[in-house]
This record gives sequence, structure tokens and C-alpha cells, in this order.
Amino acid sequence: MTTSNAALRSWVEEVAKLTRPEAIHWCDGSDAEYKSLVESMLTSGDLVALNQDTYPECYLHRSDPSDVARVEHLTFVCTPDKADAGPNNNWMSPDEAHEQMDELYAGCMRGRTMYVIPYCMGPIDSPYARCGVELSDSPYVAANMKLMTRMGKPALERIEREGKFVRGLHSTGELDPDRRFIMHFPEELLIQSYGSGYGGNALLGKKCHALRIASWQARQEGWLAEHMLIVEIESPEGEKHFIAAAFPSACGKTNLAMLIPPESLSGWKVRTIGDDIAWLHLDEDGQLRAVNPESGYFGVVPGTNAKTNRNAFDMIRHDAIFTNVAVTADNEPWWEDKGEGEPATDWRGRPFKADSGPAAHPNSRFTVSAKQNPSYSPLADDPKGVPISAIVFGGRRRELAPLVYQARDWQHGVLVGASVASETTAAATGKVGVTRRDPMAMKPFCGYNYGDYWRHWLSFAEKSDKLPQVFHVNWFRRGPQGEFLWPGFGENLRVLRWIIDRCEGRSGAQETPIGHLPRAADLDLDGLEIASETIEQLLSVDPDSWQAEFAHLEEYLQEFGSRVPEGLQAELEKTAAALRG
Repeated sequence: MTTSNAALRSWVEEVAKLTRPEAIHWCDGSDAEYKSLVESMLTSGDLVALNQDTYPECYLHRSDPSDVARVEHLTFVCTPDKADAGPNNNWMSPDEAHEQMDELYAGCMRGRTMYVIPYCMGPIDSPYARCGVELSDSPYVAANMKLMTRMGKPALERIEREGKFVRGLHSTGELDPDRRFIMHFPEELLIQSYGSGYGGNALLGKKCHALRIASWQARQEGWLAEHMLIVEIESPEGEKHFIAAAFPSACGKTNLAMLIPPESLSGWKVRTIGDDIAWLHLDEDGQLRAVNPESGYFGVVPGTNAKTNRNAFDMIRHDAIFTNVAVTADNEPWWEDKGEGEPATDWRGRPFKADSGPAAHPNSRFTVSAKQNPSYSPLADDPKGVPISAIVFGGRRRELAPLVYQARDWQHGVLVGASVASETTAAATGKVGVTRRDPMAMKPFCGYNYGDYWRHWLSFAEKSDKLPQVFHVNWFRRGPQGEFLWPGFGENLRVLRWIIDRCEGRSGAQETPIGHLPRAADLDLDGLEIASETIEQLLSVDPDSWQAEFAHLEEYLQEFGSRVPEGLQAELEKTAAALRG
């Protein structure tokens, strides 16, 4: 198998000449090819078969202990002008980056197979989809790209029709942390990754293409590439709405995307379009429509159980690749808070000892096809995408942010998104309540200067008068004893119901300086055992705390200097003035 696309053929030959692979394999994306990749990794030891009776077609990959997460400090955006990358990115000049990477790549694939992996991000026939080709010397990458993307022959055929694709070159190298880099060349639509086999560093269709490069493309072409889930919500009357939501890590994105309605809200249905990334385009009528560019999940597995996320828990019982989990005595995967079984060996393959840290790595993962999700929506494959009624931002705030509020208009909504911040947990940092700014939950993934990014967001108000309403949620408000005030999980549907009703003009709200807040009577609280005083706390806004928040936000925006758009600055000043009364 090869290609009729001269540019692709020439690039593959050029990379092969540099990296010197023993063989070149063009991936066709077939099930037979996937099985062959798995068999080869079982033979090499890159994969270990799990209990095939209880976890059929499930396998474990143990990565190098130095290679277990995204390496943001070694991730660069390489533009000729440093200001275009912005202070939100690490920067290196393209010439310097190319010289450094060419040195690393020279001869790096000797004795290995180079996999040519054509893939499509988004429904294969969608005008909103974009294609790429990853060259990698990792069969683990090839197998995961099969699960995560629309990979193989159909993608290659689209590339040959259109002649356009994002190039990605990856080698695991020696897995040396001192020789590990992930470079993005947005003006060349090129990604280069070396020295890591871990998901976000090696599966180049995911964060590298679908967010960093795609966000650059989106600004050039007039759309948005966002770190957002997409969820379909159907009322008992059969009315459907689609919500896109952006949360920083540890704020419940996957749980919301796969929400199971509580018994007290019988008749409601929730289906998953996507759990991580949304590409948003205006259609010919000015309606913002979203596609999920991925076709699989690469999820964090610790904490996943029948209570927190039944759908995710069930979907990884078969045909999944686990990375860095522990294993039980009967060879089943195990992770903290699984709720069943006991670990016998830890994520490194050593006998588990309770005093030697977590059994599964805290960032251990599962990779699985989206179609295994019991709440999977067939509309995830609709080439037209789905019409978005609301965009929801959120973060983990103990005291500041109320349960939910609505932006006044699109411009105010951009400020709400730009002000997203989340407080770390003790498990993550050893400290509770350290606030980190993460505008639009895109801080590690925006491929260009945040100031230009906010300006691009603001420009949509000039393109359409049918834009979605914008909201902010906070499931993590706490009381004086540190207890969570809101039950969360399936009960979050009550908040989504208010959001939908606001979009349809069916529910009331009160005006506050930060936006429109529901009153207790505006929320459906039937069947929920929660004190009126607790609801009052959840819906309270303390002006003094918010004035301090906006002072910090103003300081943060100053990092971007003259790139901060006037409209965003004006909206900040308007809200701050309202808080002062």
C-alpha cells in the first residue's frame, strides 16, 4: 500500500531517509491489522494480555516510569515571531527547532518499523473534519490511533481527494527525559515529537493536532477548536438540546459527558457526542454546530467506578487498552477507587506494597472506541455536526463561584470563559485551594497567543445573531466544614435543565453583577434532599470576593499586553464597576 498523493509520498521518503527504519508499513485501519499489531506487541512484551474471560480483548501497556504524562514544559509552539505564540506557550524559533529535531531523528528508527498512519479527525464525510498523517515507530501508537481516530484507508482516500493534511512525525527515541520534545509548527501544519511513548505526547491526532494545530487553523478559517465535551440531552417530551462544556482537569468533564439521569428525573435521556474536544463551525444560517474530532476515549481511569461513571466503567470491560494500571491476582486491571478486587502487582509490574504509593499510576489510562459507551449518540457521526444551544464553562472553586450563572451576552460570555480558574486538590499538589488560571480550559492547548484567541472568540458576535448562550457552573462549592454543598453526578442534570430552559426563555433568573443567577424556585429541586440554607449558599455572590477575583484577573490579563482585545478589557471593567456598586 502506498499513495497517489505526491506530497505525502515524498514526505514519507524524506523521513525514511532521515530516520532509517528497517521497514515501512502503511496502515489500512482494518480490524485484522489491529489484531496483528496486538499480537506483535504481546510477543515483544509491549502489551500484556489481561484476563480474557472477564476482560475479553483487553491488554495492559506499561510505559517507561519516566514517561507517564504530557510534558508541558517540553512542549513548544514554533512561530517566526515569539509574540504570536504568546506567554501562554513555550516558544522556540522554527529554524532552531528543526535543527534540534533533525539531530534527534537521524537514524532513530534503525531496526524498527515506521508506521504511516493516515487519519481523519471528525466524521469521515464531514466538511468540518480535517485529516492528518502520523509517522511513528511505535506499534502502540498505531493501535491507539485505530481506537482514537478514523484511521486508515478512508482517511487516506480523503487526503488524496483534498490534497491537504497535517503532518506528524513521532519516534519514541531512547525514552530519555533529557532528549524529549514535542514541537508544533503551526504555519507548516507540522508536529514533531521525540522521546516519549505516552498518549498526549505520542498520539499526535489528539491534543497536538485536534487542539494546538487546529486552534491555529480555526483562527485562520473562522471556526473554533476547543477543549470541550459535547452532550446530547433529551427531555421526556422528546425535545433535544446539545451543550458544549469546557472544564479544566479534575472538574468532571467525562462524568458530565456520560451523565446518567437520577431516578427522580425519569424520562430524561443523556447521550455522549464527545468527552474532550469540540470543533465548532457556523453553518450557512449562523447556527454554531459542533463535531467531535475523535472517535475514541483516552481517559484517566483512577476514580472510575459504578457510582462515579457507570457508563465508562462498563465500556472498558472489553476491547480496551489499559496503560499503567495495577493488576489483581486473577489478572484483572485494577485502579484506586475501582470498588472491586485487590492489587497484586503495581503499575510497574512489581509486587504491590501498601506503603509504596498508589498501585495504579494516578495518570493511568484506558483507550477504547467511543461506540462501546452505553450512552454513545449516533449523532457523533453526523457530518453536519449538532447545533449547540449553550456553551458552559466551569471550574473547581470552594467558595467563590455559585452553582450556576449565565452571561449577559456573547461578549460577557467571552470574559466568563477567559476568567476560568480552578483550585487544585491535595492529591495533585499537596496544597488545597491553589488557584490556577485556565482560560476556556485551553491553557495547555491553545496554539497561539491568548490575546489573539480571545479576539477571535469576540469576532463571532459580528458573524451571527444566533450564537449559543454562555454559562458557568461550579459543582464544587463547599460549606464551612469543607463538605460539598451540591450532590453532583446525575443531579447535575437539574442545572443543565435550567440552562436549557434559559436558552428557550422558559425559566427565570435574578440579575447580579456577575450575570444571571437562578433563584431557588427557578431550579427543579423536587425529590432532592437539600436544605434551603444550602441552596442559598450555592446561589450566593459575595461582592468583596469577586472584586478580589477581578483584581487578580486584571493582573493576569496584563501578561498579554496590547494583545488583549479592547472588548474583553471593557467587559472586565464593566463587571468590576458593577461589583463595586
